[in-house]
Amino acid sequence: MPTPHNSAQKGDYAEAVLLPGDPLRSKWIAETFLKDARQVNAVRNCLGFTGTWNGKPVSVQATGMGQPSLSIYVHELINEYGIKKLFRVGTAGGLSEQVRVRDLILAQAATTDSGIVKNGFGPYNFAPIADFGLLRLAAEKAEKKGLSAVVGNMLSSDIFYHVEPGLEGYGRLLSHGILGVEMESAALYTLAARFGVKALTICAVSDDLIRNEFMSADERQSSLKDMIALALDVATA
Repeated sequence: MPTPHNSAQKGDYAEAVLLPGDPLRSKWIAETFLKDARQVNAVRNCLGFTGTWNGKPVSVQATGMGQPSLSIYVHELINEYGIKKLFRVGTAGGLSEQVRVRDLILAQAATTDSGIVKNGFGPYNFAPIADFGLLRLAAEKAEKKGLSAVVGNMLSSDIFYHVEPGLEGYGRLLSHGILGVEMESAALYTLAARFGVKALTICAVSDDLIRNEFMSADERQSSLKDMIALALDVATA
């Protein structure tokens, strides 16, 4: 049934949903990749669409920026619309020598500074992790496609502009194997665990914060297409 944030009806979404942050990227995914795509949500301009990929139903729903916004949409997608598989697709800043601009990060786990995760578990530090089956399948398909994909720990930060300049805001995380930084995955993985569904983040490295290298417009478009095609293959497998 519709919610304050979503006008879709029951059955409007497929069981697998891609979750870009940007509503215009949601529209681009639907128009570029999905066959017979139809819009199912436009509340607050957080656009949602359902279509098919290789003959199988799949949906895409924008979540906005950050963990609070994503948490609203993911909670409702799971509990109101029965979604079983959720895929965050977006960009990330590279924080490791292991990744370069245009690489894909498959987020095995998501470290965070967010109170959304911290405040929900009392004395415990919950470790938000991806669904292993989805992660393994994405890694296998990326290898077969010849994509440069690195599996590891992602940082989901609530802070875009740190008080400390440059890399100093990430402190000891850099020496503990964090591959990149984005703003949503820890909340996604926590909600997936809470409600017994599957989730995976696939991000394209748009900015190499170690080497101060950045994607050109052409590189961004090419990398995003590789990322979305991979996510759709896994979502409909």
